[in-house]
Amino acid sequence: MTVGTYTQAAAELAGIAAENAMRYYRTAIDAETKSDGSPVTAADKSSERLVREWIELRFPSDGILGEEFGAHNVNARRRWIVDPIDGTKAFIRGVPFWGSLVAVVEDETVIAGAASFPALGETLIAGRGEGCWWNDAKCSVSTVDRMSNATVLTTDLAFRNDGAKQKGWLALAERAANSRTWGDCVGYLLVATGRAEVMTDPIVSEWDVAALMPAIVEAGGVFTDWDGNTTAFGKSAVATNTELATEARSILSQFARKETQ
Repeated sequence: MTVGTYTQAAAELAGIAAENAMRYYRTAIDAETKSDGSPVTAADKSSERLVREWIELRFPSDGILGEEFGAHNVNARRRWIVDPIDGTKAFIRGVPFWGSLVAVVEDETVIAGAASFPALGETLIAGRGEGCWWNDAKCSVSTVDRMSNATVLTTDLAFRNDGAKQKGWLALAERAANSRTWGDCVGYLLVATGRAEVMTDPIVSEWDVAALMPAIVEAGGVFTDWDGNTTAFGKSAVATNTELATEARSILSQFARKETQ
C-alpha cells in the first residue's frame, strides 16, 4: 500500500474519534484520574475503542499503541499510534483546544498523521512526501525570520519541575513578540498553518506528537525533541518554522547545556 492509503486511513480514523468525542463535549461528563495524575473520560475510552476496532478489522497484523489501552501486537513493524482526545483537561472544561490524533509508523518513522479539531472546525493531515493539508488546502509554516516578531507557545508553564527547560522557555518568551499557552495539539496546528512560529513541550509521549510531526515537516517546518534529534519518540518536542529553527533550539537548550558542563 502507498503512503497515501495510510494517510487517508489516518484521516478517517481521526474523524471517527473526533465525531464520537463531540457527543460528550460540553456535557456533564465525569473524569477519572489515571496513575500519572492525568484525567480520562468515557469519551477518551470509547473513542479509542472505535479506532482500535477499525484497525483490527482492516489491518489485523499491525500494532496499535493508544494512550488509554496501551500496546497491541508490539512486535509488528507497522504501528498505529492513537490519542483519542489530546487536551482532555480542556475538553472537560468545554474549551475547544483539543483534538483526536492518529499516526501510522513503520519502525521508528512516522509515515502519516492526522489530527481532527472538531470544536474548532479544523483538520490537519499529512503523509511523508505528500505535503500537509489544513482542511481542504495545502498549508505551510510561516516565514517570520525574527524572534522579536514571533509567537511562541508551550502547553504548561509548570514544566514538571525541570528548571533548565523552564529557564530556556522563559528566555525564549522574553525574546518573542508573543508567548502563549495555546498548548497541547493545538499549538502544533498553529505552527503548521503559519499562525505561530514555535511550539514546545518539555515532556510528551508518542501519542501526543507522532501524528503532528509529519504535519510540521510537510508544511516546511522542523520537528525535533528538545535535544535537537529529529524524532517523535524523544519524550519532548520542539516544532518551529525553518527560519527560526536554529535560534529557537539554541535558546531553549542553553541552560540544559550549562547544567551538564
